[in-house]
Amino acid sequence: MNISEVHRQAVIIDGHCDTLLAVAAGRRSLLERSEEGHIDLPRLQEAGVTAQVFALYVPAPHATYAPTAYALRLIHHLYVAVEESGGALTLAREAADIECAHADGRVAAIIGMEGAEPLDGSLELLHIFHRLGLRLLGLTWNRRNAVADGLDAQRTNGGLTPFGVRLVEACHDLGIVIDVAHLAPRGVEEVLQIGTHPIVASHANARALCDHPRNLTDEQLQGIAERGGVVGATFVPQFISEDPEQATLDRFLDHIAHMVEVMGADHVALGSDFDGFDATPPEGITSVVSLPRVTEGLAARGFPPEVIRKILGENWLRVFRVTWK
Repeated sequence: MNISEVHRQAVIIDGHCDTLLAVAAGRRSLLERSEEGHIDLPRLQEAGVTAQVFALYVPAPHATYAPTAYALRLIHHLYVAVEESGGALTLAREAADIECAHADGRVAAIIGMEGAEPLDGSLELLHIFHRLGLRLLGLTWNRRNAVADGLDAQRTNGGLTPFGVRLVEACHDLGIVIDVAHLAPRGVEEVLQIGTHPIVASHANARALCDHPRNLTDEQLQGIAERGGVVGATFVPQFISEDPEQATLDRFLDHIAHMVEVMGADHVALGSDFDGFDATPPEGITSVVSLPRVTEGLAARGFPPEVIRKILGENWLRVFRVTWK
């Protein structure tokens, strides 16, 4: 089987994008192809993507909106896109929805949350968001919130609050995947000590190759692997190389290779962070349509088709099968 066939037949899942912010702001349509940004439905289809996690990210607190209302607006825009897509875009609530989308040639949208501010310290709101389709929860963005310290609070490194502990336990009960991508180190350690469900970092790279605080140490990578989780390798240039101008597709593949060596092939995935960074994407990547180049690059490095398929999406799908209820 040639590598283009491997890509065409693979389940391809991207664990993180911030596209809904641009859609809600009226800058682009999710259903129309654009030359701006990184993701829309036509480009997802061209790239062969099976499922895309769309993050509910609330920018810094502002007097003109409340986080809960802002997140609900983002969900509304995704719902509208699903309804107006003619069946080409579907909402995934169960792992079977992703499998059906792959079989039918559709794109499955997965709702994630980046920072728990929309929950307003309420487990009742967690249940409501779950009913609306929330299936992956990033506990913090970089700032501190009612759940834990984000990376910007590393000097205090306060870990999980009592509410944060209850929230993690509630997510395990509901079947919501916990994402530690922006969490301060102590928080990551504490999350890994709660329960037995897989834990993920939806968009991060290897600290050993690029010493950025958002990247994960080998110890953290191993901890996530031991919990059966995945780390989504990301295209953010600053996370690929300490000199963003040296960020290339080849260097991105170095991160994947390192994480496979440290974690094992069952625990490395994709988490682009497309539409979530303003910097020029790494050399060799323009938008989601460049994903076939990742497949080609992995093959050129000697990764066998079965491992490539795991990295492209099977590892994410395994976590969703185990976690979602």
